[in-house]
Amino acid sequence: MSEARRKAAPPRRTKKHWALRVLGWLMALGFLGIIAGTAAFFIIYQRTEIPDVNKEFEANTTTVAWGNGDTMGRFYEQNRTTVPLKQIPKRVQDAILAAEDRTFWTNPGISPQGMLRAAFNIAKGEQLQGGSTITQQYVKIMYLNQDRTASRKFKELFIATKLSRQQDKNTTLEGYLNTIYFGEGAYGVAAAGNAYFRVTDPSKLTVPQAAFLATVLNNPTLFDVDKKANHPRILARYRYVLDGMRLSGTITQAEQDKYSKALPKIDKPKKNNKYRGPNGFLLDMAKKELLRRGFTENQITGGGYKIVTTFDPEQQEKIVKAAETRLPKKRDNLHVGMAAVKPGTGQLIAMYGGPDFLKSQINWATAKARPGSSFKPFAVAAALQDGRSPWEKLQGDSPIEVQGQEFNNEFNRDYGKVDLQYATQESVNTAFYDLVDKQMEDGPDKLVNAAEAAGIPKTKALEIGRKNPSTVLGPDPYASPVDMANAYATFAAEGKAKDLHVIKSITDKSGKVVWSDEKNLKQTQAFDKNLARQVNKILETVVEDGTGEDAKKLDRPVAGKTGTAGGVAVEHRAEDKKCDGCKQGTDTLTSWWTGYTPELSTSVIYRAGKTGEADLDPYSKDEAFFGGNWPLKTWLAYMEPALDGQADTEFAEPDEGSVDESPKPPKPSNTPSNTPSNTPSGPPSNTPSGPPTKTPTGPTNTPTGPTKPTKPTRTPGWPTITPPGDPETSENPGGGQ
Repeated sequence: MSEARRKAAPPRRTKKHWALRVLGWLMALGFLGIIAGTAAFFIIYQRTEIPDVNKEFEANTTTVAWGNGDTMGRFYEQNRTTVPLKQIPKRVQDAILAAEDRTFWTNPGISPQGMLRAAFNIAKGEQLQGGSTITQQYVKIMYLNQDRTASRKFKELFIATKLSRQQDKNTTLEGYLNTIYFGEGAYGVAAAGNAYFRVTDPSKLTVPQAAFLATVLNNPTLFDVDKKANHPRILARYRYVLDGMRLSGTITQAEQDKYSKALPKIDKPKKNNKYRGPNGFLLDMAKKELLRRGFTENQITGGGYKIVTTFDPEQQEKIVKAAETRLPKKRDNLHVGMAAVKPGTGQLIAMYGGPDFLKSQINWATAKARPGSSFKPFAVAAALQDGRSPWEKLQGDSPIEVQGQEFNNEFNRDYGKVDLQYATQESVNTAFYDLVDKQMEDGPDKLVNAAEAAGIPKTKALEIGRKNPSTVLGPDPYASPVDMANAYATFAAEGKAKDLHVIKSITDKSGKVVWSDEKNLKQTQAFDKNLARQVNKILETVVEDGTGEDAKKLDRPVAGKTGTAGGVAVEHRAEDKKCDGCKQGTDTLTSWWTGYTPELSTSVIYRAGKTGEADLDPYSKDEAFFGGNWPLKTWLAYMEPALDGQADTEFAEPDEGSVDESPKPPKPSNTPSNTPSNTPSGPPSNTPSGPPTKTPTGPTNTPTGPTKPTKPTRTPGWPTITPPGDPETSENPGGGQ
C-alpha cells in the first residue's frame, strides 16, 4: 500500500491539569448552590409568615390626673406614649435615620453587609452583633425576642424582607419611633423627649435634642449621660449624627458647626416613685377603682388611658398639712385618717391615708373601724323615718337594761329624761339604747337600713348588727373615714346620695370618653329632703352646745358628731383574759369627729398601734381620747383653709314644727343612778363627786354573754388594705362621746 493511501495517525491527546478540573467542578457546584440557595430563599420567603406583634410593645402609658387635669402620676409597664408619624417632624426622623440607617428609604429592609457579618460571626462561633437596618430592629422588637442566636437572626432577615415589601416604609418608621428604647425607662421618641428634656410633644424637639436622642438610642448604657466618663464618647457619636443630617440636607454646614460645639442641655424631670408619700394612697385607690370597674391590669398599665380623678390638688395639700401638723405631742404609733367629700356628688376630693404608702400600705382613711357614737346620726334618721319626733322623751340615766343586760353612759353619768335632740347633742348612750332597742320595733334593723341608705357600705359585720342591741354605738368595724364623710355628706345634700368614688372620667388613647361619673353614676334621693334637714338641725346642736362645741371656731354653720369606741386594747388583752374581763371598756380604740357644712363633709379618725388596736388614752390629757378634742382640732386645721373664700351658706330650715324648741334638760350628774328618773334628782352639777372611772360602756355583740372576737370584714365593693394581723372586736365596746 502506498504511503499516500495510509490513514493519518490521530493527534495525541493532552490531559487537562487536575486543578482546572477541580475548578470546573467547583464552579458547577457553586452554580447549582446558587440556584439551590435562591430556590431555598424563595421557598422560605414564601413560607415565612409575619407573626403577631408582641403585645407588650404596643402598650401605652396610662396617665392619672388630678381633678383639674394636671398630671398626678402614671401607670405603666413601659413608659410609652404613641404618637402618629405626622407629629414627629422631619428633623427628628432624619436624626434617627442618620444614626441608625441612612439607606432606610431605599434598602430592601435588610443590610447585605450585615448579613455577611452575621455569617462570618456564625462561622467563628461568636454572638451576633448590631448593624441591623431600622426594619430589622423593628422586627426584632415587634415580632421576635431579643436573643442573639443564628435562628432568631435568620428569622429576622426573612421577616424584615417580607415586611419591607408588604408594609409602607412610613408605617415601619412610625412603629419604630414609638417602640425603640432610649434609656431612662423611655420607649419611643415621645417618652424620650420628656425623659431627657421635659418635652412631651416630639414636634417641639430642637435639632440638637433630636440628634442627642438619636445618639443614645444606639446603646443607652454606653451613652448614659449621667456618667461623665461617657461624655467624650457621646459627643463623638452626636457629631456623627449631625454630619449625617447635613449629608441628607436636613441642616446646613453652618448649623452643623454651631450644634457640634456641645451637647444640648439635659433637663430631666425629677425622679419620683409614683407611690411615694401620702399621695401614693390616692394612686392606689384610683387603680383599685379601675379594677372594680372591670379594667384589667394590662389595660391599666398599657392601655394609654387618661384617668381624671376627683382629687383636688389644693385640697389635698391642705389635708396633708393638717394631718401631719395638728397632732398631739406624743405621736409615736399614732395614726390619722382623713377624708373630704363634696356633698351630693360622691366625689372624694381629698384624703389622708398615711405619711408614706411605700413604708406602710395600711390606708387609715379606707380601713374599716369601730365608729362608736358617730353612728348615732343614722339612728336619728331611722327614728324620724319611723315617725318619731325629735322631742320624744328617752331615758338618759345610767345604766339601762336591754335584753337582760345593763348598759351605761360614758363614766356612768345620769342625764334624766332627755329628748332625741339633746341626747344627740350630749351623746347620751342610754337614750339611744332606749330609742333603738326599746321604743322602735326592729330598731337595729331600721338603723342599719338608714346607715346603708346614707352611704355606709354593706358589710358582713353591719348585717350582723341588724340583730344586735349594741349596733347604735358602732361597736364593730362598720365604716372608714371615707365612708363616714360620704354618709354625712348625704345629710348635707338634703338627702341626695351618690356612690363614693375617686374617678371622674376615663378617656381611651383615641380620645373617646369610655366612662364618666356624670353618665355612669346616678344620684338618688336616699332620704326625704325635710327629714335630712331635720337631721342637720339636730347635728348643728352638737356644735352649738354639745360635744363638738369647738367646731364653732370655723365661724360658719357646721353640723357633725363625735364618736369614740371603747374596748380592750391589744396590749391589754392577755391581762384581760387572765382576769376574766376586768379590762373591758377601759381603753379607747377609735376616736372620731365627722363634721360638715353645705359645701364639704370631712371625717377624721385617730387610731394607735401597729394594727390600729392600741389604746389612744395615753395620747391625751383628757379623761379619755374624745372625738371633740384632737380629731376635731385636726378637722379644723383642714376645714378652715379648705373653705377659705367660699360662700358662708346656711343649712336650709326644716318645715315649721319639725324640730322642737323645748326647754333643755339639766346638765348631767356624775352620780350613778340605777333607776330612771323623769326629773332631775337635784341641781345640776358639773363637778364630779370623785374621780371618774371608766366602766364598760357598751354591750356585747349578742344579747346574752360575751362573744368570741370577730374579724372585721371588708366591703367587696370598696378596696381596703387589711392591717397586719386581724384586730379583735372588743367584747364590751363603748360608745363614748
